[in-house]
This record gives sequence, C-alpha cells and structure tokens, in this order.
Amino acid sequence: MIGKISRVALREVWRHEAYDLTVWLESNIDVLNEALGLRLSNPERERSAGSFNIDIVAEDESGNPVIIENQLEKSNHDHLGKVLTYLVAMGAKIGIWIVADPRPEHISVISWLNESTAADFYLLKIEAIKIGDSPAAPLLTPIVGPSEEAKEIGRTKKDIAERYLIREQFWAKLLVIAKTKTKLHASISPGKHNWIGTSAGKPGLGYNYSLTKDHSQVELYIDRGKGQEEENLRIFGDLSKSRAEIEEVFGEPLDWQELEESRACRIAKRFSGGYRANEDEWEKIITVMIDTMMNFENAIGPKLKPILKTL
Repeated sequence: MIGKISRVALREVWRHEAYDLTVWLESNIDVLNEALGLRLSNPERERSAGSFNIDIVAEDESGNPVIIENQLEKSNHDHLGKVLTYLVAMGAKIGIWIVADPRPEHISVISWLNESTAADFYLLKIEAIKIGDSPAAPLLTPIVGPSEEAKEIGRTKKDIAERYLIREQFWAKLLVIAKTKTKLHASISPGKHNWIGTSAGKPGLGYNYSLTKDHSQVELYIDRGKGQEEENLRIFGDLSKSRAEIEEVFGEPLDWQELEESRACRIAKRFSGGYRANEDEWEKIITVMIDTMMNFENAIGPKLKPILKTL
C-alpha cells in the first residue's frame, strides 16, 4: 500500500522561528547537509554580529563560517539584507536562506549574487509533510544555489561590462584628438560598442573606426539596408574599378571585402593595437587610426562622390 503525502502548516510544526525552527535546525544540521550536499558542522544559534544576532552560524569543511537565516514566511527584503549583512560581518563565503515561500524577485537576486560575487548563496524552500497519520517531517527544497555555470556567466558579464567601459573611454579620447585634425567625426559621441562612424554622404555608407582587443581598423562600410544587396554590390563594384588609383593615393593596399556572409561590403585598412593595449599606448594607436582615416577619405572620397549622385 502506498501512502499519500500531505502538507502540514509550518506554524503547526514550528510555532516560532527563533525558539522552534532555529533550535530544531541547530540539532538537525544533517537535514540541511543532505538537501544541499554540504558537510556543515558545529552549528551555533544566535551568534552576535555587532548589534544583530545571526540565526545560525555553522562551519564548512575548512572551518570557515557559514551564515544560515531562517524565515517561516514569504521571503522579504529585511531577511535578504540580514543575510548579506551577516555574511560581511562574519567574513563568510557561504550564505543560506531558508524560507517558507521564496518570492520571484528574491530568487533572481540570489541568482545574481551567485553570478556576481565570490560567495556562494543558497535559497531553500521549507515545508512540512506527512504520510497518512505519520509525524510531520521537514522537506527542504533548494530553489537557487551556486554553480560553476553561474560563476562563468558572472565572469562573462563582468568582462562585457569592462569591455564596454574601456571602449567608451578609448572612443572619447580618439574623438578629442580627431577634432584637432579633421571635422569628419566631429559631430558624433563616444559609444560603448566596437565601432563608431559617420556618414559618407548617403544613408548606409559610413566612414567607420572599429576595434577589437588587439586590432584597430578604418573602413568604408556599405550597407544600404534590407533588400539592397545588389545596390551594395554595385557601389562596391564601381569603387573597385578605381582600386588601383585609390590605393595609389592611399599609399598601400587596402582590404576589399564583399562579405558574402552578410549583405554588406567593406573597404578597410587594419593594423595592430586595440582597446586592451596599455592605456599609455592609446594615443599612439589613436594617432595612427586618425591619420589613416584622413588619408583613407582623401583616397576614396573623390571616387565615391560621383557614385553618391546616382543613389
């Protein structure tokens, strides 16, 4: 015969968080260990942390403190703040929050903390169940916990944020210097992406600067929009007819790209030095980029001007 599981109101099992649930958990830390796959030991109730008292402080396998906060109700901001405050106060690397009803916004916060910090955070839902007329038993269900995937996501997000900031600083410096030499990009603002550009005279034609970690590039980018592949190729082809003259004025070969995987076309000059170079090298890289762009426009502009009249 198979029995039927039924839920029991938590307050019927533990009437008070501090006097009942916390006391029970201190004596039954193995239940929490089983739920999380941890090996916590030496739990201690109501440990002082400044003017606060932590529900339970236990130790991990290395003897480091582990913060445990209990809540016999829906998760709330107050208890979330306590978990973070106690974690910092105790210098802990693991925070465990046990609640009766985890709110979606707090699940998201714990997920974010696992991605963004060096500490590990666990959010568990606590229930009481019984089978038939059996005594009530605890059921701890992990809702959110740390993982290597979450940490990797966090590292990736941090890298992207840093990349955006560095590129914006690089572009700001380039535009300041460029304004002392040419008006070509004088009306644009620095951005966070890997390119900035200005119109070459018609929509879809741009004189662009672009960056990777290790390389820089100036280019004429040709993309007249969706469904305009043939026009892009026509413009590119018309310029290609003057390739020898353009490169003679420019002074060296250029990279002529039809970009078969894209609808666009590009004429470019690439060189070493990107946004991950030491900041004291930026001005040298930027000077090369600006001087190249001025020479680039001087070589292509006269051949592009009659083409623009046909668009």
